Amino acid sequence: MKKKFLILMSVVVVGVGVFVITTEAQRFNYNQGYAPEQPIKYSHKLHAGDYQIPCLYCHFAAEKGRHAGIPPVELCMNCHKRVAPDKPEILKIKDALNSGKTIEWIKVHHFPDFAYFNHSQHVSVGKVACQECHGPVETMVNVRQEKMLNMGWCLDCHRLKGIAAPTDHKNAGASDCAKCHY
Repeated sequence: MKKKFLILMSVVVVGVGVFVITTEAQRFNYNQGYAPEQPIKYSHKLHAGDYQIPCLYCHFAAEKGRHAGIPPVELCMNCHKRVAPDKPEILKIKDALNSGKTIEWIKVHHFPDFAYFNHSQHVSVGKVACQECHGPVETMVNVRQEKMLNMGWCLDCHRLKGIAAPTDHKNAGASDCAKCHY
């Protein structure tokens, strides 16, 4: 009786462990909720929200390339030559500009290295607003990764919009996988 109880308990413990590990492994490296402190305090709420500066003004590369890009300090200074030029955070931008050093921004939105994503393919079709992937950035003082950005999340979005996603990715042809994986 005692031996059967120990075996049963071992099976339960192993089963719970496998379940927890599998569940957590599915979420691994998706960084949902990640909001690092940046070298310069920049409020998207102020710029994109209150002042309604379009995302593509600063992240202009999103229309033409794979990456949205981080705006150069010269772009910031288009306004900040005259707007709040002596605030401490603006002085950091001026220092970077004058020294020729780049600002070491910390990447917030992480996409797995083994998957391909092209901003321009999504932005140029006009069906995908920045907020659909990045969340309500215009309300964020500190930007955080709002969405999971995993394969299931992407496929669900494509299916919802009726855009070339296989209905069952496990049984899709190799060409379908190669659209995102290489």
